Amino acid sequence: MSIKEYRTATEARGGLLVVRDVPGIAFSDRVQIKDHKGRVRSGQVIRASDQEVLILVFEGTDDLDLEHTWVRFLDEPVELALSPEILGREFNGLGVPRDGRPPICSTLRRPVSGSAINPAARTYPREFIQTGISTIDGLNSLVRGQKLPIFSGSGLPHNRLAAQIVRQAKLIDESASFSIVFAALGVSYADAKFFRDEFADSGVLRNVVMFVNLADDPPVERLILPRTALTAAEYLAYDLDRHVLVILTDMTNYAEALREVSTAKGDVPARKGYPGYLYSDLAEIYERCGRIHERHGSITMMPVVSMPSDDITHPIPDLTGYITEGQIVLSRELHNQGIYPPVNVLPSLSRLMKDGIGQDFTREDHPRTAAQLYALYARAQETRNLASIIGADELSERDRLYLEFADAFDQRFVSQGEDEERSIEGTLDLAWELMSIFPRDMLTRVKEDDLAKYYKGQ
Repeated sequence: MSIKEYRTATEARGGLLVVRDVPGIAFSDRVQIKDHKGRVRSGQVIRASDQEVLILVFEGTDDLDLEHTWVRFLDEPVELALSPEILGREFNGLGVPRDGRPPICSTLRRPVSGSAINPAARTYPREFIQTGISTIDGLNSLVRGQKLPIFSGSGLPHNRLAAQIVRQAKLIDESASFSIVFAALGVSYADAKFFRDEFADSGVLRNVVMFVNLADDPPVERLILPRTALTAAEYLAYDLDRHVLVILTDMTNYAEALREVSTAKGDVPARKGYPGYLYSDLAEIYERCGRIHERHGSITMMPVVSMPSDDITHPIPDLTGYITEGQIVLSRELHNQGIYPPVNVLPSLSRLMKDGIGQDFTREDHPRTAAQLYALYARAQETRNLASIIGADELSERDRLYLEFADAFDQRFVSQGEDEERSIEGTLDLAWELMSIFPRDMLTRVKEDDLAKYYKGQ
């Protein structure tokens, strides 16, 4: 650690501090900044040359008196102290406790930037994770090592859905160790309290590591919080051999903070003012999840992305979709009908679902049941559109079955209580109950053995 302190700060803007005439400084080094009141702030070098060093100050640059600001370069990266005691704790983006308890004392410290994973060392994501939510488990199944974002909109209940997933997520193989890393970026006090109370009251808090950045905390802290959370997840997965589910809410707040800092740096803006490196920056975060050869643990990720103006082509959800393996899309129309969770199953997709369901994972009929359910609901939506034009009375008897099915699907399969946890068996049995509205000859995507075993119609 350097013992030299410099008082050559010349400019502070948007959470960035410019220090001149400091040679030999390395990119990504950790920095301590002491202001005129003796308060110490943390920072990280994000641009370095012999003439000028640019520092990202995580606590912000408000009230800095540049003439009385001392800067010390610590010759080390930003690190997180790690031990099994992080479970059940709450931290800020720098790993400082927010729960009033002592800091983690451990000799094991790791850089929050993580280590590069050799692509050849990765193994394919497999095996089912049960969330207890029918629209996810039945039709957009989550598998270990997958990145499956939730695309939402302003005012939609993505926080309630994220909390429900944390409470209910589990492995069917009960012998496996399972933990959750929950990271909240730019949330309100009310939302942070909601998450805390939900996890404590349900008894899952002891198995959860929380990282929280509030809406009135410095926005630049949001840039390091996902990396800090994933460093904790990597420790739990690859050192303690646990299967870890990482929930990040809301990555739109992260991207907004990145845009703010890139503008202050003078970077050339791209789509809607976001920096051109938004894609690679998001990929740097998302690609830290997965599975590695000869390691028992795994990291699965469900980031929440709120779409500005419900626009799925907005740069943040658009680029997220290129990096991840599917998406869960929330519908404002279903939400306005009082349906929770308002998951729109038709644009939702899990690209790795086929590798985590079926015999030995969920149930042998699961792939065919999901395909049949999708086909029936897609046709039912077309029938709804037709009925809105010509009227339901003009529909054929068969088309009326589709209307009946669509209403039952929304009210019984999509809609479920916030505290209602459905097993995968229960979800599939409910799917067959709804499909049995139709005669057997209309169920063309399932096998005769499936019909003989699960069909409930006449």
